[in-house]
Amino acid sequence: MSSNPWVGKRDRVRTAGFGFLILFNGRLDADLKGKDAAALGKVDAQAAIAAALRENFPAASIIFLDQEEGGRLLPEQAAYVGAWIDTVSDSDFHAGVYCSAISVPDGTGKISTALDIAKRFATSDNQLALWIFNDQCPPAPGCISKVADPTSGGIKDARAWQYARSPRSEIAASCKGGYAADNNCYAPGLPHSSKTQIDMNTSNTRDPSAGR
Repeated sequence: MSSNPWVGKRDRVRTAGFGFLILFNGRLDADLKGKDAAALGKVDAQAAIAAALRENFPAASIIFLDQEEGGRLLPEQAAYVGAWIDTVSDSDFHAGVYCSAISVPDGTGKISTALDIAKRFATSDNQLALWIFNDQCPPAPGCISKVADPTSGGIKDARAWQYARSPRSEIAASCKGGYAADNNCYAPGLPHSSKTQIDMNTSNTRDPSAGR
């Protein structure tokens, strides 16, 4: 996206009774190769902190880094993500990562991005939070509004779980529940249109980023 329509809307969203999942758009591997990935991670973390302050999010809110690409982190990705987590954790905010909990082949075994990140970076000091996506059935139930808690998505300590996406991904091809004939997930009770296509997430708290 070239713009963010949510800028300046925190008070309106909070007044309406909603909680927050604060997400910062991370970089793809193609943007990191051949560059000082750790330096970019620090710069981006500082930008995330500045944006959270402009929006008046309270201290200790969790800012999630959007790590879109799955599998074990490549060296430059690990340097970037690690620097981002360290920089946010050293501020008044807490760090989190949005990433895949879908297991993929890795040598003789399997790994998910979420497991890799947790093993590399989660410590008692940084209280790293994970917002996972896993739309594979099972564990995902498909596009339905009543699901189990986020720990059912493959990471026992997940703060939130995105279990359905629009359009339905290839890995979710076997998910039948709730998806429309055009493979999109729509908001319940509303006419189907590009404005009512949604992704489905669940959390054990009404304010996963503690941003109220």
